[in-house]
Amino acid sequence: MAIDTTNPLPDALDTPRLSTRDKLVLFVLCAAQFMVALDFSVLNVALPVLGTDLGMSRSALQWAVTAFALPSGGFLLLFGRVGDLFGRRRLFLAGLALFGAASVLATVAWDPVSFLTGRALQGLGAAAIVPTGMSLLTTTFPEGPARDRALGISGTLLSLGFTVGMVAGGTLTDAFGWRSTMGLLSLFALIVLPLAPGLLPASLPHSPEGTGSTPVPDRPRLDVPGAVTVTGGLLALIYALSTAADHGFGRADVLITLIAGLLLLAAFVTVESRTAQPLVSLRMLRRRTVAWGNIGGLITFSMMSTVVFVLTLYLQEVLHLSAFGTGLVFGVQGVLSAVAGVYAPRVIGRYGPRRTLVGSLVGQGALIAALLGLGTGHRSVWLAAAAVSLASMCHLGAIISYGITVTSGVPDGEQGLATGLVTSTQQVGITVGIPLLGVLATTSPDLLTGVHTVLALDAVLVLAAAVLVAVGLRVRSGAVETQPLGAR
Repeated sequence: MAIDTTNPLPDALDTPRLSTRDKLVLFVLCAAQFMVALDFSVLNVALPVLGTDLGMSRSALQWAVTAFALPSGGFLLLFGRVGDLFGRRRLFLAGLALFGAASVLATVAWDPVSFLTGRALQGLGAAAIVPTGMSLLTTTFPEGPARDRALGISGTLLSLGFTVGMVAGGTLTDAFGWRSTMGLLSLFALIVLPLAPGLLPASLPHSPEGTGSTPVPDRPRLDVPGAVTVTGGLLALIYALSTAADHGFGRADVLITLIAGLLLLAAFVTVESRTAQPLVSLRMLRRRTVAWGNIGGLITFSMMSTVVFVLTLYLQEVLHLSAFGTGLVFGVQGVLSAVAGVYAPRVIGRYGPRRTLVGSLVGQGALIAALLGLGTGHRSVWLAAAAVSLASMCHLGAIISYGITVTSGVPDGEQGLATGLVTSTQQVGITVGIPLLGVLATTSPDLLTGVHTVLALDAVLVLAAAVLVAVGLRVRSGAVETQPLGAR
């Protein structure tokens, strides 16, 4: 008879009590994650004003986003593993300090070069903060209800950061100018950085094999060939996809970097299969939870970012809503996402992360399909607000449950790698959806038709992913969710 290990023991349904120190640790880690999420969207509406002020052409403005996205996504896996090997708290604090200093530079930037330098350094700091912050969270809070609750709060603030950034960016730019958006990030870093050293637990280097908390007497070795190929591959891939979002796939630099990125990632897999101390253990990638959990995460992030993109076009260019009105629609989304963040850990505690992930993907896909009813009448704004807000609740459930799925059962010595995979999936997912599907809306002769096409494909892909993840994470007789792919 099949044994379903996704159902927890009855006491998992109890809400875990956190000590005052645990709450402060959670505050520091979540505030840092929120700050980084805010940075992804707070500058978007300020770009035209910024370009005029600094003398940047419209084509150059994409670099205000790309300069941050490249290092923040490209170095995630590397920094996650460096934190495992040499100390997570040390790297987290260094990332915070770099992010804060870079935000000050971006705030006072006097020309495009100084501004883009600040943005690139922000991205590098974010690449250190995100995986080490997540691994500090998963190692501070033990696996079970306490970690589920902590990941639920973290996921909620991650989702809120994108939404708040969209609303706050416009408000701050109108009131105080574009520099205030970067100043807000400096303020966040100034608040978090002094609190972190005294609260975060020290993390000793772990053996590359991930033997847990046993320190190693010899200095651990970093897989340099693996680091070079995966970082180069991610940098090339993110550049290609970010540029394609604005200019399409026909440009030579997009095609060259896309092919180079894929070749480097293929070389990375070869390198990892032959090295004694790999940056990413292929054994970990063969875990059902890691492989299928990240596939679910990739789909939920890429498809939801695409929905937000095409709905923004629809609301402003078809329904002719103002930027403020569009922000209000997505503001409702943010409120309901916060509600979902409160209840998602309870749902996961009752039904398990696998069922919650699959159910959340089904709900997200079905609600995106409901958006096919959008028309040219202003009543459609209510359908847009309701459907995208409810879909975002399911999306947040998928974010939290896939994070729990991927990190469950992973030794402490490999938590930085596991959370690096989680955050890399987030970054690639956010980057890949818009150029692959959003371009169908922007190049369509009729925008509404293009929006419908994108939403239909989006819904199909999410629902198909739900089926694949359900099959991939199925529990067989005597097996658990962490069994390797292909295990019998």
